[in-house]
Amino acid sequence: MSLGFAQAVQKGKDKSASTGNQAAHVFVTPDQVKWGPAPPSLPSGSQLAVLEGDPSKAGAPFAIRAKLPDGYRVPPHWHPTDERIVVLQGTLGMGVGEKFDPAAGHELPVGSYALMPKEMRHFVWAIGETVIQVSGTGPFEVNYVNAADDPRKAASK
Repeated sequence: MSLGFAQAVQKGKDKSASTGNQAAHVFVTPDQVKWGPAPPSLPSGSQLAVLEGDPSKAGAPFAIRAKLPDGYRVPPHWHPTDERIVVLQGTLGMGVGEKFDPAAGHELPVGSYALMPKEMRHFVWAIGETVIQVSGTGPFEVNYVNAADDPRKAASK
């Protein structure tokens, strides 16, 4: 899945004197975060911003932020790579399994961290407007356990 929008990144580069390799420094202040619509692989209503890297590129590290409205849900799904999540605002509900069951999940308040290993089936929901930061290694893809839950299927009808 390609995220389908420009990277919102402010980079300053310098050349390493010892190796000659390019080193990238990334500094993004809150006012520099450029929100855009989430890719079609996610339910409508959320916004995403790329902070660093290219989430669609295999083997490339990335960091993105997602802004989820209150009540937002992502049905059971999995990713081909590990997913690391930090809750920056609101509360993120997260559970593991192939069935959406908030009673079996966890409510993660601001400051919480979660790791979902690659191919781990999981689901999420937002309690209040929630902002999360997701980092990992590309490609960042969303694969739904139940194909009928995939918003790309509904969009193509």
